[in-house]
Amino acid sequence: MHTDYDEADVRRLIEQLASTIAASFPADRPINVVGIRTRGELLAHRLVELLGLKGYGKVGRGTLDITLYRDDLSEIGPRPLVKPTQLAIQVDDVPLLLVDDVLFTGRSIRAALNLLNDFGRPSVIRLAVLVDRGGRELPIQPDFVGVKLADVPKDYRVNVRLKEIDGGDEIVVEKR
Repeated sequence: MHTDYDEADVRRLIEQLASTIAASFPADRPINVVGIRTRGELLAHRLVELLGLKGYGKVGRGTLDITLYRDDLSEIGPRPLVKPTQLAIQVDDVPLLLVDDVLFTGRSIRAALNLLNDFGRPSVIRLAVLVDRGGRELPIQPDFVGVKLADVPKDYRVNVRLKEIDGGDEIVVEKR
């Protein structure tokens, strides 16, 4: 199992992800790209930039804070930090690309889908993740994946670090 991805690896994975996404959506049609706070939001921003370089000019952007929609809210603590969800975009009848950093159990994605329901009904929702580590508890699968790490033990964590908040780009698999 590959356990360390450096800045060049992360850049390559994000560029490949953007190319795969671009091949699936027409560049002359609107699309919304919505990231799950925090690192999904940063990945969504990078994907929007790369899609812009590929000729996508009608891209709406948004951010979801799924904190209050999580099924493990009681485990977070008595006063979870909730940041605003930002969806100042036309959601109804527009394709939506939901972006997160790591897909594990599927529970964060379920929470994001529930939150999106409060804002409208996209024509289609597709899921893009930088890392799919397997281990699903819900029947949720990504449409676009940077890297699949299917053999990560449950007592290990997949950490995506991004330069905007972590000082550098890397993916590290390490024991909890």
